[in-house]
Order: sequence, then structure tokens, then C-alpha cells
Amino acid sequence: MTQKLNRRDLLRGAAAAGALGTVWPLSESLSPRQAMAAARDLGVSYDPAPFTLGVASGDPLPDGVVLWTRLAPEPLALTQNLPDSVEVEWVVAEDPLLKRRTAHGKVAASAAQGHSVHIPVRCLEPGRRYYYRFKALGKTSRVGRTKTAPVGPVREVRFAAANCQAFHDGFYAAHRGIAGEDLDFVVHLGDYIYEHGQVGGQHVRDHEGPEVFTLADYRRRHALYKGDPALRAMHAAHPVFLTWDDHEVANDYSGTNPSEPFVTRRAAAYQAYYEHMPLRDGNGVQIYRNRRWGDLLELDILDLRQYRSAQNLPDGTILGAAQKAWLKERVDTAGDSWHCWVNSIMLSQLAKPGGGYYFTDQWDGFRAERAEVLGHVHETGMPDLVVITGDWHSAFVDDVVADFDQPDAPVIGTEFTAHSITSGAYSAEWNATNGPVMGGANPHLKYFEGNRYGYDVHEVTPRRWSTHMRVIDDRRDPYSPVRTLTTFHVDRGRAGSHEDPATANSPAQYRRRAPSG
Repeated sequence: MTQKLNRRDLLRGAAAAGALGTVWPLSESLSPRQAMAAARDLGVSYDPAPFTLGVASGDPLPDGVVLWTRLAPEPLALTQNLPDSVEVEWVVAEDPLLKRRTAHGKVAASAAQGHSVHIPVRCLEPGRRYYYRFKALGKTSRVGRTKTAPVGPVREVRFAAANCQAFHDGFYAAHRGIAGEDLDFVVHLGDYIYEHGQVGGQHVRDHEGPEVFTLADYRRRHALYKGDPALRAMHAAHPVFLTWDDHEVANDYSGTNPSEPFVTRRAAAYQAYYEHMPLRDGNGVQIYRNRRWGDLLELDILDLRQYRSAQNLPDGTILGAAQKAWLKERVDTAGDSWHCWVNSIMLSQLAKPGGGYYFTDQWDGFRAERAEVLGHVHETGMPDLVVITGDWHSAFVDDVVADFDQPDAPVIGTEFTAHSITSGAYSAEWNATNGPVMGGANPHLKYFEGNRYGYDVHEVTPRRWSTHMRVIDDRRDPYSPVRTLTTFHVDRGRAGSHEDPATANSPAQYRRRAPSG
């Protein structure tokens, strides 16, 4: 049933009336009780205390996963009325009733880590479904489901990619869709939270209280996002691999900004991110890593924020020296499988007609390093590269070429940039006008669609990679149905993609048609 007043329109109306401070749950003028009431009006509901924020699992390995929860009896409060240390029991079983237990234990949830727990469970069997649950303070959490990575031959892997989920821009019907998919795992490509709010494309920071800077503020922002039941359902249904983009900290930030206020703010944001995600290590969070799904798929998960320099410098870096060396070594040692780069911002060139680039916060602002890395892929002959990307709030399909400045550079891979979960895209008028313009200026661009919201499902077999663009009808509806807009395929051993004939006439603002005849 669709809610009579959706949160996007409620916030837009309140902003226009100058009354946003009375409806935004994190407004400083609201008491904790008023904040919860305001949150409920925006479609927020929480699991029973103290496990209000739900449960999650992540970073699956062949012998284990990380289990996560956070004790937050009052999720929107500045502080939690809890002891400094709370004992949390956990159990992993082979069945949803938790009768066939395979692992269990106890861990302390400390105030210093926001009463979050991160349990690196080991000694599990590869390629198996498991179920888990927590207990604390005499209460029991919901049951979560997870899966370990397989080893050896794998016939198929199915996973979803999600990104950009601004709470103020709509409900998470797309996450509800992901929760119901038959998947092995989910990849989140960044902008899990936003450090400010927007209504109608305008920043409304002054109406929400200060833009978030402190650990307490970032904790409350994460807790508000976890208040959408569809997001909690997604986490309870599937393990996740994670990377981040900018809004987990601040818009378009460079991780190497040395100013003391920013360093302090970034530390607070990183700690809050760790406290709310199923990550392995919170002591200097290292996001970039390699993970395998049997002999079928290798994931190289990139961190394109923490180590980057400023944009548009002759010697600028988006990867940082250590991560670049690591990625090139990954190319050197690539096995006989599909190779997927988990990439938060667009890798492919997006040039403007007549010169310049649409956005240099993405790889276009680090062109020399992009040419170096992609040149290395070409020189080594690494085949079967697919890049999955977020950030743009629109869907793109690009041929990845060895050097975007060379018109005849060979195609060495494919990039799929996914729709956002909710975060606002350009207007339909802008998309209709500029889709063909972008296509004309970028011969490697094969497809653009910017009027919809959703996620991608990637279905990978030894012979073919298929990307299904799932879209919702209306982000204002928490129960909006999900459908497949179009599907693109990449055939093993052949660089470049092709659209499925069954969906090749679906709506889009640009698609490059193959020459006739």
C-alpha cells in the first residue's frame, strides 16, 4: 500500500514553507521523542531494541564472513543509555531455525565503537548458506542470512550492485527488490549516506541543523538511513562487499587534504562508517582488496577517495601509490576468470563537445593515471574485464579502451554504471537533450538512461556476463514494483558488450546502434 504522503514531497513542502526543522528528524531543535515521531512520518521504523538497526554480514571468504550489529536502543539520540561494555552472544547455523549450529560465541560491544560488533567468523564451509542471530540485554535480534564464497569450479554467480541512496530523495523500494532477489551477494558502490540534505536540488543544511561534522552526528545520520526497513531487509538477506565514495564524509573530498578540521572530520566519518558496516578492520580502514568467487570471478574492490590527490594535476593520483601498485600487480597475476573492478566513480571518459569534461571528480580528473593503468591492462593482455560503477545517478554502458585520447585504441573491457537507488538524477529534459550530445562526443559510449532509479543484477557464467538493469516505477512509493529495463551481455573472450535483442527497444535517452548491413 502506498503511503499517502511520501517523504520526498513532505520534505520539499516543508522546505518551501520554511518549516523543515519541524519534520527533519535530525534537527537540533527536536527532542529524542519528537525526532522519532518525525522519522515515523517519513516512513522510518526500527527493529525492536536494542537491535534497532538490524543485522548484516559482509566480505564473504570461503571459510567465513563478518557478522555485524549495533546496539542502539534510541537510534536517533546523541548518546545511548547503555553501559560502557555490553556482552553480545552470536550464533551461526545451517538452518533458519538455528537448530544445526556451526559456530557461536560472545563478544563485548563497547561504547568506544558505538556498541557495534564485527565478528570475523571462520571455520565455515565454502559455498554454503548460513543463518545467524545475536542476543544482548535479554533480547534477540532478527535472523540474518549469509553465504560463504565457493572454491573451485563455479557454474554461475548472481549479484546486485547498488549505489547512491539519499534518504531525503525517496523510499528504498529498490533495496526491497534486492532483498527479494536470488543472489550470492551484493556490492555497494558508495554514497551509502549523504552528509547533508537536498530538497528539489537545493542544499537545505541550514534547516537540518549543522552539516554533519562530529562522530555523534555521523552516527545519527547512519541510524536514520538504517531506519528504512527495506535497507535492513537487504542486509539481512545477503552478504555485502563495500566501497565508498564522497558523501560518506563530504562532497567531492580528497583524502589527502591535510587541514586539521578536515582530518578530524574524516576520522569521525570513517569511524561511524565502520560502526555501521560489516567490515573486518576499523583500525585505519582499508577498503581496497581482492576477493574471489571460485574459479569464475575475481573482484578487485577499489578505494577512490582515501588516497587521492586534488583533481587535474599533472602528477595527480586517484589510487595513491600503494593501491596503484597493488592493482597493477592484480593485473599481472590475473587468473583465468572474469575480472571485475568495483569502482565508485566513472572510469570511462565523458568528454564535452569541443573540449573539456563533464566532471573531473571522476577518473577524467586523473587522466594520466587512467591511461597508465588501462595501458597496463592492454600490455599484459588481461582479458574479460568488467567494471561496475556508481555515482552518476544514471545508467551508462561504455566500452573501456586502452587510451581514451587515441581514437583507434582497442576495446579492453566494459563498464556498467548503475542507476541510483534514490539519489536525484538530472531532469528528463536535460537527459533527452544531452544524451545524444554525450553519445556524439564519446564514441565508446553505447547507452545512457537517466530517468529511472534502481540497481543492476549481474549474472555471470563461464561463457557470458549479463547485466540486467532493474528499475522501480516510483521512488516515492516504498512498495514500488521492480522490472527489468534492459539487459546487456559480454561474451567471454570478446571485449565489448551488446544489448539483448529482447530489450533493445526499451526507453533510453541514447543508444549507439550497430551499423546496418
